[in-house]
Amino acid sequence: MTAPTVSVIMAAYNGAAFLPATIASLQAQTFTDFEVVIVDDRSTDDTRAVLAAIDDPRFRIVESPINQGPVRTRNHAVVQARGRYLAGLDQDDLCRPDRLRAQVAYLDAHPDTVLLGTAAAYLDDDVINPAVRTAHTTPALIEWLLLIENPLVWSSVMLRADAIGDPFTDPDRLYAEDFDLYHRMARRGRIARLDTPLVLYRRHEGGASQRYTETMYANAAAVLAGAYAEPFGDQADDIAGLVIRHMMAQLPVPDGATLRRLGDALARLQAHFFAQRPIGAEDRKLIRWETARRWGHTSRCALRSGTIGLHDAITARPDHLGLGHTGFEDLALSRLIGGARAVKRRYSR
Repeated sequence: MTAPTVSVIMAAYNGAAFLPATIASLQAQTFTDFEVVIVDDRSTDDTRAVLAAIDDPRFRIVESPINQGPVRTRNHAVVQARGRYLAGLDQDDLCRPDRLRAQVAYLDAHPDTVLLGTAAAYLDDDVINPAVRTAHTTPALIEWLLLIENPLVWSSVMLRADAIGDPFTDPDRLYAEDFDLYHRMARRGRIARLDTPLVLYRRHEGGASQRYTETMYANAAAVLAGAYAEPFGDQADDIAGLVIRHMMAQLPVPDGATLRRLGDALARLQAHFFAQRPIGAEDRKLIRWETARRWGHTSRCALRSGTIGLHDAITARPDHLGLGHTGFEDLALSRLIGGARAVKRRYSR
C-alpha cells in the first residue's frame, strides 16, 4: 500500500461515548490522504465494538496485548504509522474539516518547522466556547511561551515523523508527556501554531487533565527544570516550581517577596531567551506584550485573593521588560476584592 501523507495517531480506552463523533470529524476532513491508527488499550466498555464498526479502509485498529496506559499506547500507534506527518488526536476531541489540509500546507511550505499546532476551542457539554489563548502567534512567541506554559493542545499537533525521537513520548512524564515532547522537538527545529481554531477540545470530568493535575504539574515542573538548567543553574528546580504554580496552574503567590522572585526570574529567563537566537523587533514586542498579559493576571490573582497588597503589585513589576498591567484602576479594583475576601476569611474562623 502507498504510504499516506498523514498518520493520525490515537490511544483509545473506554471511549465508546465519544469516539463516534471523533471518527466522524476525521471522515469529514477536506484533505483525504491520511490514515488513522487507533490502538485500543484493553477497553472494558463498548469501545472495541465501536471501532470494529468503522467502515473506512483508512482506519487501522490495533489491539494492545495488555493495558499499558495512554503514553505507551500512543507510542504503539506511532510504531504502526506510515505517514510522513503524524497528527495527534485524543479519542474525545474533534477536528474541524480543514484541520489536516491547513497543517499539511503549512508544513510543506515551512521545511524548518518540525511541529505545528493550531488554536483550539473548548467543547463543554456540547457547547462550543472560545479558548482564552493568544489570538496572534509567531514561532518565536510559541517557543518563548513553552518556557512558561504549555501553549499547544495535543489534539491540534502535527509533526514530522522523521524528526521524532525514541521514545516518542516519555512514560516518565505522564500527563505532561506532550509538554516534554514539544521541548524535545524544539531542539530539532521550529515550533509554530496556526491561529485558526481547527480543533475542539472536550472538557469533561473523565478527562486526564481534570483528574491528574498534581501529577501533570509535577512532571511539567521537571520538564521546565531541564530547560532552566543553563540560565538558573542550581536554582532551576525552584524557579520551575514557581512558574508552574503561579503561571501555569495560576495559584496566587503567597506574598510580595514571592511575586518579586517570580518577576526577577521572568526577566532573567527572557533575557537569556533573547540572547540565544536572532529575534526581530516585532517578535520582541509581541513576546513582551504577551508576557505582560500573563504577569498582569498573576498579580491580579494574588490581589484578588488578598495575599499581596497594591504596593507589592506595583514594586514587583519588572519595568525594564515592559511587563505590566492593564491599568492602576484594574489593580485597585483587584485589591478591593482581595481586601473583602481577607475580611471574610478573618470573620469566618
